[in-house]
Amino acid sequence: MSPTQITSVSYQPLNLPLIEPFAIATGTQYQVENVVVQVTLADGTTGLGEAAPFPAVSGETQQSTLVVLQELEKHLLQKDVKQWRTLAQELARLASDAPAARCGLEMALLDALCKHYQMPLYVFFGGVQTQLTTDLTITAGDEAHAAASASSIVDRGFSVIKVKTEGVDVDYDFRRLLAIHTAAPTAKLIVDGNCGYDLVRAQQFVNRVRESGIPVILLEQPLPREDWKDLAVLATTCPFPIAADESARGAKDVARLAQDQSASVVNIKLMKGGVLEALQMAALAKVHGLGLMIGGMVESILAMTFSAHFAAGIGGFDYIDLDTPLFIAEHPFTGGFQQEGEKLTLNAEAAGHGVILASPLS
Repeated sequence: MSPTQITSVSYQPLNLPLIEPFAIATGTQYQVENVVVQVTLADGTTGLGEAAPFPAVSGETQQSTLVVLQELEKHLLQKDVKQWRTLAQELARLASDAPAARCGLEMALLDALCKHYQMPLYVFFGGVQTQLTTDLTITAGDEAHAAASASSIVDRGFSVIKVKTEGVDVDYDFRRLLAIHTAAPTAKLIVDGNCGYDLVRAQQFVNRVRESGIPVILLEQPLPREDWKDLAVLATTCPFPIAADESARGAKDVARLAQDQSASVVNIKLMKGGVLEALQMAALAKVHGLGLMIGGMVESILAMTFSAHFAAGIGGFDYIDLDTPLFIAEHPFTGGFQQEGEKLTLNAEAAGHGVILASPLS
């Protein structure tokens, strides 16, 4: 038996309390309802991964993820983790509609592989850097909440604030943005529409922001995923870059966005298609001269640290949105990136992603 042969796959619910609800235009999450995955190799090496389904985005739930993992488990047993790309392709074929479940498994496979060879995960991905600068998000809410949040975020050492808008009432969204800018005038702003606008409202919002001089550095996913033509129209007059998130679920989407010239930045979230698909998306975006952003669903320090290794290892990510651990009240892990204000620093020596489950899976 090879020492890198997979001998067991375990998984269990990961339910964590949030400090405040995580509200976006398409839905609100009141607690973390993810799944933690563990892969064990023949030599005793274990790897950890996290599946973070977000029903409002992909339709996946914690329960559906557990069902999919139970089915995929038997396809991994006795396979060699060194063949992780082949395994990832097989998982994609077997569960194309369950990207978060597949991502959790891929994370665990790569963590185990890197631990076996005593290699930090960021080195596996390319070893470009060990530090990133993240934004911090203001979720959907009223003006008073937005202003108070903005002031607190700047006081905590952040220079970039990500603002969730609702997309229904342009004047309301603009007043919230203005309140944030007034409370934190030195902060640069990323506006995330989460598919909430149509073309007319998006153009109205962009025009209001342009006239105001509010320092928006990125407009993320203002229109619904399938509004390809309208996104291209918006891009012709938008004074700041547009990032595709829901419209960029895989490499084929990146190719279309590049051809349409409808987005100049791609937000890569590992949960949208898995690690292998994310690698292909990043490579394709670079080929076409598109900017890169790294983000996530509502994820714990485990998945966020993995994404930090991914972005730092590859390098060239202009926008970092790895803030959701700050919304989680408590978690069962040790290790992971160290955070001081907006600076995220990876453990440059720890093998794998460096996150450890405090209590073992049952």
